[in-house]
Amino acid sequence: MIKVGIVGGTGYTGVELLRILANHPQVKVEVITSRSEEGVHVADMFPNLRGRYDLRYSVPSVDTLARCDVVFFATPHGVAMSMAPELLDRGVKVIDLGADFRIRDLEVWSQWYGMEHTAPELAAQAVYGLPEINREQIKNAQLIACPGCYPTATQLGYFPLLENKLIDHRRLIADCKSGVSGGGRGAKVGMLMCETSESMMAYGVPGHRHLPEIKQGLADVAERPVHLTFVPHLTPMIRGIHATLYGVLKDPVDHDLQAMFEARYANEPFVDVMPAGSHPQTRSAKGSNMCRISVHRPQNDDTVVVLSVIDNLVKGAAGQAVQNMNIMFDLAETSGLEMVALMP
Repeated sequence: MIKVGIVGGTGYTGVELLRILANHPQVKVEVITSRSEEGVHVADMFPNLRGRYDLRYSVPSVDTLARCDVVFFATPHGVAMSMAPELLDRGVKVIDLGADFRIRDLEVWSQWYGMEHTAPELAAQAVYGLPEINREQIKNAQLIACPGCYPTATQLGYFPLLENKLIDHRRLIADCKSGVSGGGRGAKVGMLMCETSESMMAYGVPGHRHLPEIKQGLADVAERPVHLTFVPHLTPMIRGIHATLYGVLKDPVDHDLQAMFEARYANEPFVDVMPAGSHPQTRSAKGSNMCRISVHRPQNDDTVVVLSVIDNLVKGAAGQAVQNMNIMFDLAETSGLEMVALMP
């Protein structure tokens, strides 16, 4: 059995990790940490886990976590980079669901996250944990930077078009919507039901922290810098990301975009290319590790529209982290992740 530790187990991604790993046949969660909830039983915090875990929250300790084979950090930025170096030195694999190691250019990272990066040597060796593009590197990785939710849905939607150099890399537009769980579990006025119900709003239009992460991944695939306009929106739902992605064809000939997307993702267990003309719903991915995608060319014009939906807490966070763990430990990639989406 793989011994797992989780740092930051009281937020939405932390409890989602616990939910997923409870059904993983080759994993045992040994340590769950929280400074604020030290001594509290996991089932008292999250009743859905009653009977699944006999664990209490403890204060994070490197000595305790070092007894694990892998440690997940479901923490705000700045936490993983302070503890990961010692854990890695002691042979523990680390999967960071936060943002500490996603952006390679640390000056850019500091600009967006408002602090100095304290582990630059690790940022250089971290593998970006998007299996659909980096599976081979993930296999041998010791440190994984798990992608953000918006970046996951956006990159998976754009990859086939950029890999085949079909669209203008200077004219990309990502219009994305997120459920309120993407804002975390902390008490915030803007996340109250009375504030979010029956209302939708854009935010971060001048710039969002996920923008440099998305641009980095798309540039890697396009093999050149890209220009991306990224506008996130808060929508009155709990879970889900819906990305509407626009690209302009370089040559408006009759490309078979449907066949190209189907071929690109034919062997990917967690990407479902929907039939031509489909409009995927966020609820079709809710609670699952699936990304559902459809590709359109309205009026057979030169604009391509890709629709990409995921659950922000699963494929956009905890599920993708477990997918990475499975690859790192040479397990079946789908192990513990074959849950069907919740409908309605």
